[in-house]
Amino acid sequence: MFDVLLDLLFPRQSLTGTEGAFVTDTERKEMTLTPLLLHTEVLRQRGLRYIDTIVAAGQYDESDELKKMILTYKYKRVPAFADDLALRMHDAMHGLLPPPQRTKEAPVLCPIPLHWVRHNERGFNQATELARRIAHISGWTMQELLFRVRRTGHQAHRNRAERLTALIGAFAVLPDILIPKRIILIDDLSTTGATLEECARMLKNAGALHVSGLVAAAG
Repeated sequence: MFDVLLDLLFPRQSLTGTEGAFVTDTERKEMTLTPLLLHTEVLRQRGLRYIDTIVAAGQYDESDELKKMILTYKYKRVPAFADDLALRMHDAMHGLLPPPQRTKEAPVLCPIPLHWVRHNERGFNQATELARRIAHISGWTMQELLFRVRRTGHQAHRNRAERLTALIGAFAVLPDILIPKRIILIDDLSTTGATLEECARMLKNAGALHVSGLVAAAG
């Protein structure tokens, strides 16, 4: 009843301004994305030593709809977009990452953690919501393995070197936890890969063998 009242007072608008839904079927069809895979060799050439691969559902500047969906989901607290983003991320991962062999341990999905202050401000962790949905689609396990030790501020105004430096020591592995051998880190956006790199460093130091990153957009 409360949701119906809100819709009457503040009608939902889609990505292109259509009322009635956050995203329409037409918008879904028109938002064509090209999944991106960054191999280990490419990442090492960029100075990223720990993250092994990064998969993105699309390029951030490739689609105005994708950009608006991520920003609205993240900053205007519209979790409804998580379903669409998670599905596209899963499809990209399924198409680009080789499936785990039967004799090997299945990967565990690990969301990038927010600092508790930022979490309280935003009301939810966008990475956690994405990871939960991808876990449901894939049948893989989602597990929170990390916590954020300190706030690092906004990264947008920093160059690549500054981002890498700012994140050193920003994350830690949760105590008394068994670290899986294969881990896929989940986040909404990756630019330089600095956040994924620092999280991968902590996880590998704790015993992980292979750490990938899966994001909605790279840019």
